[in-house]
Amino acid sequence: MTIDSHGLIQQPGQGNSYWFNRDLYTFKAVGEDTEQAYALCEVVVAPQGGGTPTHRHSRENESFYVQEGEIQFQLDEQIIVATAGTFLHSPKGQLHRFTNTSSTPVKLLVWVTPAGFEKFIAEVGKATNS
Repeated sequence: MTIDSHGLIQQPGQGNSYWFNRDLYTFKAVGEDTEQAYALCEVVVAPQGGGTPTHRHSRENESFYVQEGEIQFQLDEQIIVATAGTFLHSPKGQLHRFTNTSSTPVKLLVWVTPAGFEKFIAEVGKATNS
């Protein structure tokens, strides 16, 4: 990671990575990089059941951009099958989850505003050796 007066650069494969259940979260930007405005992570969601349980955030908005694959989202009572190129936004307080029901991994970008979510993942996840 490079931080200077011109911004932040994360090359492919860079960023702090954590296993959270069967999914791999790699943080491309964290609160310290963004004046606590947001955190951005790439998530590789494991096939056949990877993802999150139904939950809601009391302080964070969460947005998702599907890069590869097909994944099921729940936003309140609505179920959406999202494919590559789909963008979803879940405002704080909204019940939501995502689940990979396919046989291949799914890659997502996840923006969380404000930052802080990365500290939760670092605490409960298992850091990779890279």
